[in-house]
Amino acid sequence: MLAAQIGGRVTCLSLLRMLGIFVLEVERLHVHVPRNGSRFTGHRKGRARVHWGEASDSAFRHVTTLAEAISHSVRCQDARAALATLDSLMHHQLVTRDELTAIFRLLPARFGVLLRLVDPSAASGPETFMRLILRTLGVQYETQVWIPHVGYVDFVVEGWLIIECDSKEFHEGWEKQKEDRARDIAAARVGYVTVRPLASDILHATSDTQTAIGQMIEALRPRVGAPRRS
Repeated sequence: MLAAQIGGRVTCLSLLRMLGIFVLEVERLHVHVPRNGSRFTGHRKGRARVHWGEASDSAFRHVTTLAEAISHSVRCQDARAALATLDSLMHHQLVTRDELTAIFRLLPARFGVLLRLVDPSAASGPETFMRLILRTLGVQYETQVWIPHVGYVDFVVEGWLIIECDSKEFHEGWEKQKEDRARDIAAARVGYVTVRPLASDILHATSDTQTAIGQMIEALRPRVGAPRRS
């Protein structure tokens, strides 16, 4: 195992992905190495993203504690990706808000804004990214809204626009597509407009997706009255 060869333990994005938590990208193995790690050799550095630090208190030989992995992940990603990881941790109940608060006390103050934005209702990374898009656009929105005869939807924007976020970057099966189309028709029957941006666009073409959503709202807002939920 590369982490053991380096003289460290798996941490950060690598460990969190192993636990089923959303991380945007993991190009190399993330390894925690003690500052005095005598077994570390420079030629292995290119094969891993090394996080230097004090010796880990983990009870496991090859991985750090979850708290250490979370701390590393906040420093290692941009703000959007880091928040999506934190949302995922809370959504899957791997950490409590009090535990996150304790972790953030040990991080530089500039990261504090992320803690204030954490929302465990986000069921996927794309949902976190979309929430940030809507915040930036300054529009009114609700998350995880129940609509009779439709079910729960990811977002209702301005009272009339449903946004459903694909949780995967690749197409799901035909049965799922048929179910989604039936839900969209049911929503349209009571006055909602539904859009389903691709996960790949939300995650990797965020600016273009934000522009498209903003233009859609501006174009359709005068024509669509907010439906009444019953």
